[in-house]
Amino acid sequence: MDRIFQISDFTFRLICPEEVMPPDNFMLFACDTEPRLHCMPEYTYIIEVSEQLPAPEGEPAAQRPDLTVFRNGIYETRLIGVKGMDGYYACYRETAPDRAEITLAKERISSLNIDPVFSSLFAFERRLAARGNMILHCAYVEYKGEAILFSAPSGTGKTTQANLWEKYRGSRTVNGDRALLGRKDGRWTAQGWPVCGTSEVCHNEDTPIRAVIMLSQAKENHVERMSPGKAFPLLYSQITVNKWNVEDHVHTLDLIEEFLGNVPVLHLGCTISEEAVACLENSLAELEETGA
Repeated sequence: MDRIFQISDFTFRLICPEEVMPPDNFMLFACDTEPRLHCMPEYTYIIEVSEQLPAPEGEPAAQRPDLTVFRNGIYETRLIGVKGMDGYYACYRETAPDRAEITLAKERISSLNIDPVFSSLFAFERRLAARGNMILHCAYVEYKGEAILFSAPSGTGKTTQANLWEKYRGSRTVNGDRALLGRKDGRWTAQGWPVCGTSEVCHNEDTPIRAVIMLSQAKENHVERMSPGKAFPLLYSQITVNKWNVEDHVHTLDLIEEFLGNVPVLHLGCTISEEAVACLENSLAELEETGA
């Protein structure tokens, strides 16, 4: 395969052997076969398959159960694994400002059809942070031409609330687990992302953001608008951040601050009911009336 892809305004070329097949959700971001100006690649990823992963270069910068990062000047090398499994399935190496080489362990190729396993090969958050984008853990719902983003730790009820809005208000889920946040035409916009968790709902669409809804479970439904200071740590906890890269980390903190200055964040304590939908709907209507 030798194809051009585009996520937000990041356009890249992917070269890989025929035995490596990107998941269907990843292919949603392939550019048209006819060359277009906006699809001229600015970065190239080259994938190869090997019996053995190369030795990493540089000094250790971070380590967690599924990832070890090394820094060599401005370049990163990553050994990539899966939580709960021994060993690594890939080595990602930046070899030039516009190029990275990825080596896959031959015996682990079969797992690449899983969205996060494949997308983790590319260190996308590293490229996108420099372009003013953030990856938010949320259920991305489109309603009347705007995006409502339900965000919370896993198991809180993002998918449940998204489904309630579909059932009672005719909304549509664009991505059940992630949204890429970025500015388009001067407004913060929710954009498509090739990973959607267990929801299996993934579309490559851009929608202006109406609000972010931080969820918690409650016995009674209630909504409050959060101040930027109160919303900051909650939003930060649901955004993909590489803390080992100081420059990218600081830039992401600045982006969150800018985002909170332009997009309302509400806290919804909710039950599983139509009343929860109505409660939030009323609060969103009040925001619109006040021009917030």
